[in-house]
Amino acid sequence: MARVYFDTSFVSACVTTRDDPASIVRRQTSSEWLSTQQHLHSVFVSAEVINELDNAAFSHRDAALQLVSDLPLLELNEDAFGLAAAFIAHKLMPGPVSGDALHVAACCVHNMEYLLSWNVRHLANPRKVDHLRIICTRLGLVPPAIVTPDLLWEDPE
Repeated sequence: MARVYFDTSFVSACVTTRDDPASIVRRQTSSEWLSTQQHLHSVFVSAEVINELDNAAFSHRDAALQLVSDLPLLELNEDAFGLAAAFIAHKLMPGPVSGDALHVAACCVHNMEYLLSWNVRHLANPRKVDHLRIICTRLGLVPPAIVTPDLLWEDPE
């Protein structure tokens, strides 16, 4: 079983009621991934995901928090915060030391194989892959593969 981390954009896509075409596709793909793929993986989130979903301005907060309520939490320790700061210092991701940088750092520190995300600007972006790999290699870490749900599909046998 692969170790997979859900970032906030994935969880949000699962519960959104937006009706623009892109949101509909992300919701359908995410829901299908949950129903057909989740059981094939060990899935995790972190307190950063919970904090982002628990924002009072997020209209689907309750549904999103319910969706992740039974998932194990990765510890956001000193190593994760330090690595997130390094990502920001090396201009891999924007600051502050939270959000995207902390999601990726938690995945690196806890040996996640995949980070599932719809955030194609800062995370699931092929232009970021080499930069992330270089920074992690210099620090003796292995970065996760950061993918959208449609790219992490296994044949359930």
